[in-house]
Amino acid sequence: MERETMCIQAGYQPKNGESRMIPIVQSTTFKYDTSEDMGKLFDLEESGYFYTRLANPTNDYVAAKICALEGGSAAVLTSSGQAATFFSVFNIAGVGDHVVASSTIYGGSFNLFAVTMKRMGVEFTFVDPDCSDEELEAAFRPNTKAVFGETIANPALIVFDIERFANAAHAHGVPLIVDNTFATPINCRPIEWGADIVTHSTTKYMDGHDATVGGAIVDSGKFDWMAHADKFPGLTTPDESYHGVVYAEKFGQGGAYINKIVAQLMRDLGPIPAPMNSYMLNLGLESLHVRMPRHCENALAVAKFLEAHDKIAWVNYPGLESSKYYERAKKYMPDGTCGVVSFGVKGGRAAAEAFMKELKVAMIATHVADAHTCVLHPASATHRQMNDEELLAAGVSPDLVRLSVGIENVKDIIADLENALDKVQI
Repeated sequence: MERETMCIQAGYQPKNGESRMIPIVQSTTFKYDTSEDMGKLFDLEESGYFYTRLANPTNDYVAAKICALEGGSAAVLTSSGQAATFFSVFNIAGVGDHVVASSTIYGGSFNLFAVTMKRMGVEFTFVDPDCSDEELEAAFRPNTKAVFGETIANPALIVFDIERFANAAHAHGVPLIVDNTFATPINCRPIEWGADIVTHSTTKYMDGHDATVGGAIVDSGKFDWMAHADKFPGLTTPDESYHGVVYAEKFGQGGAYINKIVAQLMRDLGPIPAPMNSYMLNLGLESLHVRMPRHCENALAVAKFLEAHDKIAWVNYPGLESSKYYERAKKYMPDGTCGVVSFGVKGGRAAAEAFMKELKVAMIATHVADAHTCVLHPASATHRQMNDEELLAAGVSPDLVRLSVGIENVKDIIADLENALDKVQI
């Protein structure tokens, strides 16, 4: 199926007389006729459900749809994008391990890696996504377990060179993890360019309506864990906390990574989405292929308007021909990038804040990437925990305004921006 059809059809196929829509299995537990039947589930001898903290049918139907959209082998939903980011790394890296990450990733992910996971014994080296080959090579260590980047950086909008970083990761026997939240599988499928694991904050474009928080992790099924068994003992040696199962042997190359997340991390930490949230996420997915082209079309029109305005200091949007990342975006995302535009107002931080106060259509909100047009000053909000040096490394200048262009009529969005800019004194 094409991706447009997958948005509607993938993940759940009702049988004769069954619900056309994905059923909401709003239950914490599941009944079995005998203890032996349930024991087979606990021993991972049979597939099924016994407790929603580990897995739930509604969640799995939606995970299967996202898996199909990304072209993966297995997937799991989490309660948030942040949980998906954490699990994607923690599933293969622990105390004493090391990860290479792009320095321009979302501020929440940067803090998770640089602060929280550092306290857990995992060390990260952050590299400029446009670093030289020598600088990238120097970032790797014998204990490196993964490389992490974002298809389109939030909010710097730097386009990640997926193929280059995949080649570097594979040369060192580790997987490449790519956060594909901004591009979505409608505009980019990182697995086709060498990524091994793909994550999403489904809270953004996939849901698309400010309705549900969630995350997803998709395994490509292409990374050979057994070929690098010494690097990934959690997948290639017995898990004594789960009857000695060896995930890479039991579930194979295409199922080991996700099954370990479910059987081990979900069991112990439990960030599973509520079935109702997954149901609502599915409603968003059914229109994803219709919304994304509109987001991109509107964002490009807004970017061109801002680029021509005399009160705008600079504009960053990968779809602009003036963008440093225009050609790279065309390579990885020929049909469009995303609906987010970054820019600076002449007059710096004060002018940016004054401009935002005058907006009527665009709402000041922490959120991004949904049907509503919204605006944020990252240095004061999402990246507030960073110092100036870290901000610049993340591609966030003090005057940067992140505008998430929605799917309203673009004439109204541009009129709103023009009115606000007219009132700014510089």
